[in-house]
This record gives sequence, structure tokens and C-alpha cells, in this order.
Amino acid sequence: MYRFERLGTKDKEAIKELFLSVFTIEPWNDDWSDAIQLDAYIDDLIGQSNSLTYGLFEDNRMIALSMGRIKHWYSGTEYCIDELCVRTENQGKGVGTYFLKEIEKAMKEIGLVQIYLQTESNVPALDFYLKNGFIRLENQVSLAKYI
Repeated sequence: MYRFERLGTKDKEAIKELFLSVFTIEPWNDDWSDAIQLDAYIDDLIGQSNSLTYGLFEDNRMIALSMGRIKHWYSGTEYCIDELCVRTENQGKGVGTYFLKEIEKAMKEIGLVQIYLQTESNVPALDFYLKNGFIRLENQVSLAKYI
């Protein structure tokens, strides 16, 4: 079946491979052609003292990935997920739901009280998260300023 495990910097190449295979195609179409920028981004997510990264494996092949950080907040310590993906050919088969349940179990074991993430409103990921019990935080707005 599946193997769920915590990942770290030693898993960087496998993390990059899965990340690129998902986010450089529809619906994301992210341009990660700058290898230096990609390395820095992955290092930011998996190489910090508060980083928390998980992978789901099938036959020793990573099929799902979650990269984020532990954040101490007034309402309790939470897992802020920056990136979560399931290998494209494994999507729609319950893998993502299984992976989220494993993440939730791991969070409870280490005493975290909440999972926080952001996604775009015009991609299938939104419906996936809502289906899996996430709620919209109506009083929060994401902002950016390009300089």
C-alpha cells in the first residue's frame, strides 16, 4: 500500500522531481526553468528549523508531497502548508484524501491544532480542500504588491 514519512533535505531531488512534474503543467503552468530559483525555493521550504515536509510513497516512488512550516500562533501551534501536490496520474483516486488524513494524524501526534493553507480560487484544488473539511476564512484576504 502506501508509506507516509517525514522528509528533509536528504530528499531534495525526489521532492524537486515531483514538484516540477505537477506544478509546471495545467492548471498551474508555473515557470520553474530557473534552476537556481527552484533550488532556493525548495531549500526555503525544507531546510529551515521550523520546516515540516511529508511524502507519500507507493512502491518507493513519491506520489504526494506536502511542504510547509510549523507556526506558533495565539490559538495554538499550526502547520502552514506552502505546497501540497499529488502526482498527476494519481489524482482523482483518493490519494490526496488519504495523504491529508495521514498529515492530520501526524499533526495530532506532535500537538499541532490546525492546518492552514492558501490556494487559488480558480483551480480544482479549492474543491478538493473544501471536500476534505477545510473552510474558507471569510475574514482574510491575500494581498501582494509587485515592485
